[in-house]
Amino acid sequence: MTERPIARLHGVKIGVVMTGSHCTIGEIVPQICTLIEEGAEVFPIFSYTVDQTDNRFYRREDLRQIIHDITGHSIINTIVGAEPIGPQKLFDIVIVAPATGNTIAKLANGIVDTPSLMAIKAQLRNGRPVVIAISTNDALSLNARNIGSLLNMKNIYFVPFRQDNPIEKAYSIVACMDKICDTVLFALRGKQIQPLLLGPG
Repeated sequence: MTERPIARLHGVKIGVVMTGSHCTIGEIVPQICTLIEEGAEVFPIFSYTVDQTDNRFYRREDLRQIIHDITGHSIINTIVGAEPIGPQKLFDIVIVAPATGNTIAKLANGIVDTPSLMAIKAQLRNGRPVVIAISTNDALSLNARNIGSLLNMKNIYFVPFRQDNPIEKAYSIVACMDKICDTVLFALRGKQIQPLLLGPG
C-alpha cells in the first residue's frame, strides 16, 4: 500500500487577502484549495472592492459562499476585523492574491485604509512573511517604483510573474498563480523563490 505524502503545510495558518483584480479571482480559488490540500488552514480576507462589487466575472454573494465553503471560515471584510491579526499573531503567513496595483501602491507608501492593507500591515508588524501575487496593468509604468520598493522590503516575497500580454498591454504583469504554494514554502523559510521573472507563458 502506497503511503500518502506528508502535507507540506500541515498546521500552517494562512491569511489569504483577495483584492480587486476581478478577472484574476477565478485563478485564486483553485490555489486556495491546493493550500488546504497541503494541510494549511486558510482564513479569507476581502478588500472592499471584492466584498462589495458584482462584476462580469462573479457575483459577490456567490464568491463569498464559495470561499466560505472551501475554507470553513467567515470572511474578514472590515478594518476592525483585520486589526487583531497583529496583536493576536493569527497567521504564520499572509498571501495577497491577486494584488492590484492600487494595493501595491498604498502598501509601498504606508497607506492603510482597507481590510486588505490592515491585514498586511498587521502581519508585517509581527515580522512575519507576506507573499504578493501581483496582477496589474501598470506594473511596468506608474507602479514600477512601488514594486521595486516592496522587492527590497523585509518579509515581503513575490510569486514569480511575467508580462501577460506584452503586445497589447505592454505595462501589464500577472503572477503565475500556480506557483503560490511553492512561493509560500520558500517564504516560510525566509527565501524568495527563483526565478522571479518568467519568460512568455
